[in-house]
Amino acid sequence: MFVAADDTDSMRGNCTTYLATEIIFDLIHNCNLDLIGPPRLVRLNPAIPWKTRGNGSLVMRFGKGKGKKTFIGEINGEPVYSFDDMEDWEPNKEMILERIKPLVGKYHDPEYSDPGIVVSEKRPSEEFYFLGVRRVVERDTIVAELERIGVVRYELGCGRGIIGCTCGMAWIPNDFTYELLSYRPQERWGTERIFDRDSVYVADHTISSSFNSWEDRSGRVAIVPATPCPVMYGFRGDDISDLIRGHDIIKTEPQSRWLVFLTNQGTDDHIIYDCPREEFIPNSSYSVKGIVKKVERIRGGHTFMTIDSEYGEVMCAAYEPSREFRHAIDWLTPGDKVEVLGELRESPRSLNIEKLHVLETVDEYEKISNPVC
Repeated sequence: MFVAADDTDSMRGNCTTYLATEIIFDLIHNCNLDLIGPPRLVRLNPAIPWKTRGNGSLVMRFGKGKGKKTFIGEINGEPVYSFDDMEDWEPNKEMILERIKPLVGKYHDPEYSDPGIVVSEKRPSEEFYFLGVRRVVERDTIVAELERIGVVRYELGCGRGIIGCTCGMAWIPNDFTYELLSYRPQERWGTERIFDRDSVYVADHTISSSFNSWEDRSGRVAIVPATPCPVMYGFRGDDISDLIRGHDIIKTEPQSRWLVFLTNQGTDDHIIYDCPREEFIPNSSYSVKGIVKKVERIRGGHTFMTIDSEYGEVMCAAYEPSREFRHAIDWLTPGDKVEVLGELRESPRSLNIEKLHVLETVDEYEKISNPVC
């Protein structure tokens, strides 16, 4: 049985991944169900204007497990395992939904989020994943698909969360990574996080399969959020056992739980390549190739680059926090050929640089003084 949750973040501290740990603990210990495969953290379109935090949908599958059992976390002092396979039996979806409703209501922030919960034996068509990760999806389209596959669902507010639920459930993980998320005790939510920077550096440089943990050039720790959410840190990589080793290395304040999620982070599934000109519209992410026309830096440290492309002139933006992009752009010269990957914003209309590839450079000539004979 698939269980999906989305848009349950709260300014009071809750996040959808934390809700997932509550659901998992309840259904395993109070309903005698097993977790089938790791829970899935599915990042959807990062260019959605109304997204909450990382625009991540959570998908879990429950049943009676069989086959290989993998240790993936610890909640309230109890180990969490996932199974590779399941018996030919499905739990009652109405019962599952009724158990989840109070958990959603407990953390609901009506001024900030519009939660959705979907419970289904069947998975939506895969096309909904690619719609959800690349485009703005209309609710009516989603409702029609949910009715087709026969789900039960729960909505609060405008019910926008069912869109993310559906698109997340539709993901078939052909390309994937993992993220180990650790959580703080509730009494610590909203307070300053305490952690040892050196231990993060050691974990990053010891665990070769990890990524986006530490920035060598700036010395910035990239795994610890700045929001009041329950997360202590998120350690990303390509191997579950490696992430658990890293978790043992990283030193922080006491944690209440931790769990490994299967994710689509780092896959670039959200990027649209070879987009027809008429479909090059804001609120999506694209790959754009072009010739550099000019580069300028404005007050505040933001850098803008204009390129000539098949979509006409496109302004590409690297804002102050993205220091490495700004320094790379400073070295570019009119005539250089580049590929820019990023999100197209509506106002000001610009491509917010996520990745930059320099494809070709032009020769530069500099006049020097005549030699002394």
